[in-house]
Amino acid sequence: MTKPKQPAPLPTKDQVLEFINESPGKVGKREIARAFHIGSQDRVHLKKILKDLAEEGAIERGHKRQFHRPGALPEVLVVEVIAIDPEGGLVAKPVTWTQEDTPPRILLTDRKSQAMGRGDRALVRVRRIRDDLYEGKLIKRLAGAPNQVLGVYEAGPEGGRLVPTSKREKTEYLVPANDTMGAEPGEIVLAEVMPGRRLGLRLAKVVERLGHTGQAKSVSLICIHENDIPVEFPPEALKQAEEAEAATLGRREDLRAIPFVTIDGEDARDFDDAVFAEPDDAEDNPGGFRMMVAIADVAHYVRPGDPLDRAAFERGNSVYFPDRVVPMLPEALSNGWCSLRPNEDRPVMAVRMRIDRHGNKLDHAFTRGMIRSSARLTYTQVQNAMDGMADEFTGPLVDPVLKPLYGAFHALAEARNRRGTLDLDIPERRILVDDEGQVTGVVIRPRFDSHRLIEEFMILANVCAAEELEKHDTPCMYRVHDEPAPERLQALREFLDSMDLTLTTGTIKPHHFNKILESVKGSPDEIIVNEVVLRSQAQAVYSPENLGHFGLGLRRYAHFTSPIRRYSDLVVHRGLIRALGLGKDGLTDEEMERMEPIGEHISITERRAATAERDATDRFAAAWLANHVGSLFSGRIRGVNRFGLFVELSETGASGLVPISTLPDDYYMHDEAQHALIGRKSRRTYRLGDLVTAQLMEASPLTGGMLFHIVEEKGHAGVRKPGETVDAETGARKPAVSVGRQRRVKAAKDTRRVKVAGRATAKGKKPGKGGKVSRKTKH
Repeated sequence: MTKPKQPAPLPTKDQVLEFINESPGKVGKREIARAFHIGSQDRVHLKKILKDLAEEGAIERGHKRQFHRPGALPEVLVVEVIAIDPEGGLVAKPVTWTQEDTPPRILLTDRKSQAMGRGDRALVRVRRIRDDLYEGKLIKRLAGAPNQVLGVYEAGPEGGRLVPTSKREKTEYLVPANDTMGAEPGEIVLAEVMPGRRLGLRLAKVVERLGHTGQAKSVSLICIHENDIPVEFPPEALKQAEEAEAATLGRREDLRAIPFVTIDGEDARDFDDAVFAEPDDAEDNPGGFRMMVAIADVAHYVRPGDPLDRAAFERGNSVYFPDRVVPMLPEALSNGWCSLRPNEDRPVMAVRMRIDRHGNKLDHAFTRGMIRSSARLTYTQVQNAMDGMADEFTGPLVDPVLKPLYGAFHALAEARNRRGTLDLDIPERRILVDDEGQVTGVVIRPRFDSHRLIEEFMILANVCAAEELEKHDTPCMYRVHDEPAPERLQALREFLDSMDLTLTTGTIKPHHFNKILESVKGSPDEIIVNEVVLRSQAQAVYSPENLGHFGLGLRRYAHFTSPIRRYSDLVVHRGLIRALGLGKDGLTDEEMERMEPIGEHISITERRAATAERDATDRFAAAWLANHVGSLFSGRIRGVNRFGLFVELSETGASGLVPISTLPDDYYMHDEAQHALIGRKSRRTYRLGDLVTAQLMEASPLTGGMLFHIVEEKGHAGVRKPGETVDAETGARKPAVSVGRQRRVKAAKDTRRVKVAGRATAKGKKPGKGGKVSRKTKH
């Protein structure tokens, strides 16, 4: 008699992970089940394994419920050729790469790809060689749009040359004489790269002239074009905005008697949020507050699927440069009907909130109303008024308006501290620009309690929006900030261990990081620990799936408070309108089905805007410092990699590269775990967070790139030798002692004091110097 076939043993978590990691592309549950002979009765076991691996960050879930190793590329994808290696091979990158990390390299090795050139695109099948390197085989060459490059035109005998404006772009281009469009030397142009490959430089054809490099507008224009940020609105969208009219009260709640105020920066032109607070007179809430946050009712003017909506979705958000704004909505709306100007009727979406004296929210309610802002205030004005320096305008507002706002703020701040939010206070640079767009200075933007007041009011309103949509079972576009990935936490723990600091291995909460940050506050290690903790964090994104907001310590969070400049907030407004029956302009069925791709798109446009803003700041800073080449500056090492150091100047926040070749004569090894470059012979160490004196050698406003050399100057630790650290304020060098080491030394000293005191007492002698027992051991 034949024995019944024994079922195959169920795979372990490690076996499933190994199978996914070794697979060339993404795999689904079907492929995994087939590989391990898992029947339908055991699919629950497999589902649990995959869920556990995903929660641990060991795998990622991709399109169509497929799984892959974190950061892995799909088996088939579209790539763009970015370089030609010294041996003539083509190096490509994924076209859709959206992560902050450097994309993996793809080597195109087959003969069919050899006709391609830099900027060409193709559909390829890839095979992983190692984590950051793939081999690609050409499936189909794609015509697509011509690759474009932004650069400065320089005249030459053969027509001219194009010098790219991007500091990542190292190759120049030849521009034939008949393809210059009449460009003049020193003019910024947009050019199409000609297809194909030839010996020497690639050919390019000028398609747009943007002005001379000396013009004030050139910096922002470069950043706008390099990042493909839409500038011109379609005619139909502009027409719709121009034809917009004042909203009527209709069924709206009349809130015009409430003394709302707006508080923004001095240079703000659109005011989309107004605030109000007063003491709660309810007997059951002593010391509590009633608050309101009113937000411009953009959904009234921008309807799903109309020209304005399509233009706003394409942009995703406004982009802010030192000399201009590229708005998400036309100026007729962003600075007009959707701006809460003082003493003018404006339609709003508003939320009433009640908090107790400890900042705990008791209840909330949303309404669609009409307000009339009583004042447009700035952060500086408000802070000065609360510090006893009120002017003629703010003086009458201190008692009836500002003091209740600050009372509610202090209660909310107490709740924030109790909740335990991630306390990383990163300085922000502000570029000072005159009316002609010329840089007049670079400063660190001040941060007042007035900034924090608005921040806390907005956070609570955002929480209320997410809660309200969940309550009515309506899709919500959450602002998601996930917990740090396990591999990043492990790298952080290894780094902290080297400094005798310990990060818990259990469930991680923001207060665990704050404890580490507090322990190094004021010490030489403060800067480096803050920097490394920041780098361990996940990136915030938009998603219809609620993963909570780790940094704020909140279970649910959505963006509701800036629909003029963020499409995500407009989606949330529409959701509230639909959920609460506040009009016919709410979230549509089609939008509800597209929430995931909408979230992906606006997350990409947000990163695009952040990159453009950062690039513009770098270029403006380089323009400001270009006249100071050769000068010495105090700064800190804010980046370490295998080709050099990045130094950030203390006074301006501007940053630049110190090439490894300029460091004192030695062979320097990159210690990734220690975030340091270490000389092989001298053991001279350059470490993240070190205070240095840097000499500016080169500053290019065109690319925003700056080159520094580190120098050793009396009174400054321009370099750090083995066993030395740097004082955080003075720059003086002293023996390196980590915070953990300091604690152990102090504890050992205390123990010795106790022993000495005990021996002295036993021999009948007076304990301690002068016969006194140390105050620390008296208990």
